[in-house]
Amino acid sequence: MFSSDSIVNLSNPVYRRRQRFNTLMLTLSAATVIFGLFWLSWIILTLFVKGGSALSLTLLTQSTPPPGADGGLLNAIIGSVMMAAVATLIGTPIGVLAGTYLAEYGQRGWLAPATRFLNDVLLSAPSIVIGLFIYATYVAQVGHYSGWAGALALAILVIPVVVRATDNMLLLVPNSLREAAAALGCPQWRVIMFISYRAARSGIITGVLLAVARISGETAPLLFTALNNQFMSLNMNAPIANLPVVIFQYAASPFEDWNRLAWAGAVLITLLVLGINIAARSLFRK
Repeated sequence: MFSSDSIVNLSNPVYRRRQRFNTLMLTLSAATVIFGLFWLSWIILTLFVKGGSALSLTLLTQSTPPPGADGGLLNAIIGSVMMAAVATLIGTPIGVLAGTYLAEYGQRGWLAPATRFLNDVLLSAPSIVIGLFIYATYVAQVGHYSGWAGALALAILVIPVVVRATDNMLLLVPNSLREAAAALGCPQWRVIMFISYRAARSGIITGVLLAVARISGETAPLLFTALNNQFMSLNMNAPIANLPVVIFQYAASPFEDWNRLAWAGAVLITLLVLGINIAARSLFRK
């Protein structure tokens, strides 16, 4: 057996080499963390400095104004909430059921691996591709932009996130729980409903919340589907205002008041995404 003195010894060349390598890697790791935090802090600080002054009660109570007039983002906020809610209601059941099949029924055969591969492709696909797909299959057929088209595009973005979360969380449920329930005579659907889902509930909810956070700031698919509306409208069958497109249009405009509203909208989306991520992590810890 080797004594500890022969291994952990400053005069041992192997120990010194490993210690130098360990110190080098720790230094590089700390440097990369500091580098990333620096840019992240700079972005957040700039965002709040530029948009913090525009945050007011008017922002949440008035619709988007014409150039040179006072106004807010109420119509864009309501439109974004409506489309995100519809997209979540459409995408969540599909994603949960698909993830359930992959985890509970897809242990054999080629369908489950192929579905996981296609889901990963859809998960990493650019959102503008989804927008173009909905434009070609829905908007071009009905002949007008609409909130329903925007919600469909966002729902397609929700599905792969929920599928991945549901699949991963159900696979973490110990098989002993399923076997114990099956030994008592429970059919598989009842085992999934009352055992697997309850054990993986926090993880699945976390996946849904992360999907909502993702679609909250998507602009590209809405440019081809919902477009925008300068006025307050609750009609989902017509162009409807939404925060991402308003931010895109107002940020590129030459009017300073519109620029301020764009910064304020960016702050609102950042706070929303931050709040959703905090809620998701809190649920996951429980």
